[in-house]
Amino acid sequence: MSERLNNLRELHGAPSKQSSEKVCSYLRDEIIDFIKLSPFAVLSSCDGDGNCDASPRGGLPGFIKVFDDMTLFIPDIKGNRLFQSFGNFESNPKAGLLFLIPGNDRMVRVNGRVSIIDKKDIEEAHLEAYYKDGNTELIQGFLLHVDEAYTQCQRALKFSDLWNTETINNNRS
Repeated sequence: MSERLNNLRELHGAPSKQSSEKVCSYLRDEIIDFIKLSPFAVLSSCDGDGNCDASPRGGLPGFIKVFDDMTLFIPDIKGNRLFQSFGNFESNPKAGLLFLIPGNDRMVRVNGRVSIIDKKDIEEAHLEAYYKDGNTELIQGFLLHVDEAYTQCQRALKFSDLWNTETINNNRS
């Protein structure tokens, strides 16, 4: 631990027992249930030089598939063709996912290591079921091997009042 982090912990205290114990090395049932209901996630990655990217991902609820309690399947569909996540995973397999459900102040975070799977392997494993429209094409997929998973504190969503459209519309300039 760095000196600065030690100083922060001395000043503000260590994480609570409840906070520390919620972090698991697998997907607990409540986390699996949340992921199955989530239509939106942010996929975070960085390349070998530490250049970061946060990529929004969306589809019908459960578009990111729970393969088992240690693995998630993330479809990689044709988008802006920048392939930032893919490029990052080629040099650094670490990734983080933040799952959201509109109107719900809970969030789920999953961190792990990604392996890239091609379209043929996805089709053979019958993992292709996700939202498609006329412009959507599956290119490949990512398997996220879970290192840690947990529910996130609700404070950020409550403070932001994110789901309150009246607040959003009233604050437009």
